[in-house]
This record gives sequence, structure tokens and C-alpha cells, in this order.
Amino acid sequence: MQNPVLVEVTRGQMVESRHRGMVSVVDADGKSVMALGEVATPVFPRSAVKAMQALPLVESGAADAYGFGNSELALACASHSGEPEHIRLAGEMAARAGLSEADFECGSHWSTEFKVLLDQVRSGPKPNQLGNNCSGKHAGFLCLACHSGVDHHGYVGYDHFVQSTIRDVMEDLTGASLGHDNCGTDGCSIPTYAAPLDRIAHGFARMATGTGLGAERAKASRRLMSACMAEPFYVAGSGRACTELMGIAPGRIFAKTGAEGVYCAAIPEKGYGIALKCEDGATRGAEAMVGAVLAKLFDDDADLSARLSAWAEKRMNNWNGIEVGTIRPAGALA
Repeated sequence: MQNPVLVEVTRGQMVESRHRGMVSVVDADGKSVMALGEVATPVFPRSAVKAMQALPLVESGAADAYGFGNSELALACASHSGEPEHIRLAGEMAARAGLSEADFECGSHWSTEFKVLLDQVRSGPKPNQLGNNCSGKHAGFLCLACHSGVDHHGYVGYDHFVQSTIRDVMEDLTGASLGHDNCGTDGCSIPTYAAPLDRIAHGFARMATGTGLGAERAKASRRLMSACMAEPFYVAGSGRACTELMGIAPGRIFAKTGAEGVYCAAIPEKGYGIALKCEDGATRGAEAMVGAVLAKLFDDDADLSARLSAWAEKRMNNWNGIEVGTIRPAGALA
């Protein structure tokens, strides 16, 4: 089976490019609500599952021990833009465990927010690990290790307590077997596991509802999703898709991007979990897909559905500001 075309890119009156993809929407009982393409195919969800990876931070009591509120928990689930607020908060989170930037093991890169990047280039200082888009997640990992009385050194390793704990949590949520055979290394150096797309969607439905989870895991799941929806800026940043989507319907949509065209989301009021992948790894395709999927799932709310549909279709302008085409949902998502 070939995955269907779900996004088109136009130029003038013609379609110039097409993006194929897979979409799985599952309810908390594991029933398929929408399935487009090969949804049983294992995919690396990458950063789209950071809310799952942050569960041990809450369940262990570390988040409460270090006084974390919504902003800190949202940053622990984030792929942020490296804006000053993100950098400051990641440093503060680690400092509460008596640690510093030198203890992070995620690596450094420049800000992905253009204005911040220009300031970094013009005036410095050179970027450090607090500006890494995963620094909030890594601050959470460090705090988990310290609160648990575990040596934090090497916390990105497959066999470290932190990663072993996360692996167990993700297996419980998704029902998928995770191990060396389906493990790769993510951009921030932690293990990332390929799992069937529909299993990932089911995991987010369970997080959104608590169905089939123990009381503490259900409580922690709700707390993390609520924190992300309450503080969407700390999940991504200025002008970022995750932040915008959660801002369109405050408290009603959880959304998180991952590298290589992956998106995960949840609609708590409906009990739906969503996982999708733009087959060629294009972010523009994945963003159009998730906006269109959400619009369809909110078809009982005409105003919200229309706003999501409008968000999903992007106009493309050239350097003179002339509109030259669009990125738009296609096929079953049109």
C-alpha cells in the first residue's frame, strides 16, 4: 500500500509538489477514529513524544520537590526556539538541583528564532547547551536523576536509570516493545524508539483520558498536558506551530512536533490521540496535515474548525511579497 497524498504545494494554477503521509487518530479504548496510510508502520516519533518522556519527572516527585509549575513542566516537554525566556528557565530548572549548563549532555546550537539568532551573532555570547531546543527536557532528566539519588553523568545513555525509566513508561503507554532492535539516537543524544504510528496515537489518547493507566500516571499525564496547554510559548516559541495551535483553542488542544515530519496531538474533551508523519520528513507537510486533521475532528464546532482549516493552508510569498502559491491539505484531508 502506498501512503496517500495529503498535502499539495501549488505555484500559479498548478500543483508543483506533493507530500504523502500517514495519519492515525485513536480513542482511549484503542478504537481507530481515522486511519490514512500505513498507520501500523513503525516510525521514530522523535521530539513529538516529549510529554511521555517527562512523565517520570512528575511521577517520581521531582517536579514537586523542585517547585516546578506550568512553565517548567511545559519546557520539560518542549522543542523550544532558544529565546531568552527558554534559556533562562532551563538554567533555573537545573540550578534547583544544584547543577549548571556544564552538566547538560544535549549539545549546543544557535537559536532557531531569527531575531534571537541575529543578536547572538552580533553581540554573543556563543550559544551553549541551555539554548539547545531540548534543554528543558534535559533539565528535567537531570532533576529526575538527582531527586532519585542517581549519578546524573551519562544520563543520555541507553542503560542509564533515566532512559531505562522512560523506556518502561513509553512501553506501558503505547503497548509497543522498545529495545535495541528499534532504537536510534536522537539529535539531543538520547535513545529514540520506532513504534507503530497507531500505538503512539493510542498512547496520547490514554494520556489525555487516563484510561487504563494507574492513578499516579493518569494524574501526571493530565498535569503535563494541562501545563503545555496553559503555557504554549514554553512548548515551542514565537510564531511556532505548536504554540499557535494550542493558542487557537486554549485548553482544548495539545500539540507537539517532532523532527522528520512527525506530529502528535490530543483532544482531551474527545479522548482522542493523534499521531501522523509526512512521509518525506517535511515540516511544512506535517503542519498542514495536523491542522487539517484537527479541523475535521472539531467538525461539531464550526467556528473552531474553520479557524483550524484556515491555519492549515499557508500562502507562499516571494521576496517581493507577491503571492506565488499555497501549501494546502489534499486528498482525504482537503
